[in-house]
Amino acid sequence: MALRDAVLAALLDGESSGYDLAKSFSAGVANFWLASPQQIYRELERMADDGLIQARLVEQERRPNKRMFSLTEAGHAALREHTATASRPTVVRDELMVKVYAVDDGDAGAVRDAISGRLEAARDKLARYERRRERMLSGRTEAEYLAATDRVGPYLTLLRGHAFERENVAWAEHALAVLDARLPQSSRTQRSR
Repeated sequence: MALRDAVLAALLDGESSGYDLAKSFSAGVANFWLASPQQIYRELERMADDGLIQARLVEQERRPNKRMFSLTEAGHAALREHTATASRPTVVRDELMVKVYAVDDGDAGAVRDAISGRLEAARDKLARYERRRERMLSGRTEAEYLAATDRVGPYLTLLRGHAFERENVAWAEHALAVLDARLPQSSRTQRSR
């Protein structure tokens, strides 16, 4: 999948500035696609040049002017084409897994620290995803929300991100228990300081 497709999908929520789009990426789309604000701005320019989105200038009195982007009919068509195309299986490229794979020949304490960092990040994301889910549901049950919402995709991708981070937490906790059982007590004490 190209960043273009993720940006097109994010614009389904309506007109957005580049700044707001970057924020929405970090809040909602980040559970399945990561992109820096610079990457998003470059992609918006390319998409505008290709006629997939249109931009309008909004003049502001006390702030710099901003450009608001929205999908064109060509953008909707490109997104429909993307959703109709078969998806390839997910490929995992994870630097931490290379370190874990080599832990027996390396510094187990450093790998343990890296896993601890992953665990903390996963717990943080889970909390963020849960807050987002609560905002989406706004006091409704999931069934009530799904029956009333115009777009179910953001909720389903949020659930997938939540499941992914729950698995990251479970794996990291287990991996830490295994490493703790193998590391000498002195290494664990030094690392935890």
